[in-house]
Amino acid sequence: MRLRRKRWRIRAFRKRHELKSVVDRTNQIKRSDSFVFSTFRNEMIRLPYFLEYYRAMGVGHFFMVDNDSDDGAREYLSQQPDVSLWTTKSSYKRARFGVDWLNWLQLKYGHDHWCLVVDPDEFFVYPFCDTRPLKALTDWLDASAVRSFGAMLLDMYPKGPIDAVPYQAGQNPMEILSWFDAGNYSIYQNPKFQNLWIQGGPRMRMFFDQEPWRAPALNKTPLVKWNRHYAYESSTHMLLPRSLNLTYDQWGGEMATGVLLHAKFLSNFDQKAAEELKRKQHYANSKEYRAYAEGLADSPDFWCKWSEKYINWRQLEILGIMSKGNWA
Repeated sequence: MRLRRKRWRIRAFRKRHELKSVVDRTNQIKRSDSFVFSTFRNEMIRLPYFLEYYRAMGVGHFFMVDNDSDDGAREYLSQQPDVSLWTTKSSYKRARFGVDWLNWLQLKYGHDHWCLVVDPDEFFVYPFCDTRPLKALTDWLDASAVRSFGAMLLDMYPKGPIDAVPYQAGQNPMEILSWFDAGNYSIYQNPKFQNLWIQGGPRMRMFFDQEPWRAPALNKTPLVKWNRHYAYESSTHMLLPRSLNLTYDQWGGEMATGVLLHAKFLSNFDQKAAEELKRKQHYANSKEYRAYAEGLADSPDFWCKWSEKYINWRQLEILGIMSKGNWA
């Protein structure tokens, strides 16, 4: 595992040549800042609220990698005062789906900072997030000698066809994607990397009902007190060293965990899925996006009688989807 981690760090170092700096504002970074790292392509419609959400949480700086967008997203981000931006025309797939690029930026800039790795459609929710900033959480984790914080990816969806209500830039996507599956999840421990492996939710029942084992993984470790010797193995599903994946209590108790509200199914999802299917830059030759393209042909309604309407993090804790652990 040490050799594997070294390999990913060397690979990230080599992949740095694929990144071209658009604007570098890293001289503004403060010692106490927490960071967001993200890759994107053609996400202009999502970026205004994405930045607003994490700024309100207290994030100090955004490290963004643009994979050859042509919708104005790169130009928009270059004007944002707390964003450092890189661009690349290189293959997302050959960069291990962007992991190599972000591993490099975290290696260079993230050391000894709390780093949150999220996509533009992922919104981090943690215990007391409605009353306490992100720094309250990271200060508590520091005091508890905890280096990583796990979160389950929770797919959000509307009631009715996903293209029925158009999404407007700057809008809170949860105003449209108000529903989620409260159950319907499987979970087991990955003995190789010691992380939990979670599958299920609306994507499994709508697109992978015949092959549930092919459903996307929902386990993530997005928040880490970064060290230059760390490396993500597979998206934010797994880290090295493996001890960072132990974001759960192995003896039956509860550790504090969060949720990533996944705002994937907005009104433009069918166009996005068609674009990504054509590009074939995603995992397993874009099998996931082939399933989406086939399933979307019938304008499916994700809502069912067991769907829950999202209220807040306390609701998710009551349902057992996240936990405040011993953080009071």
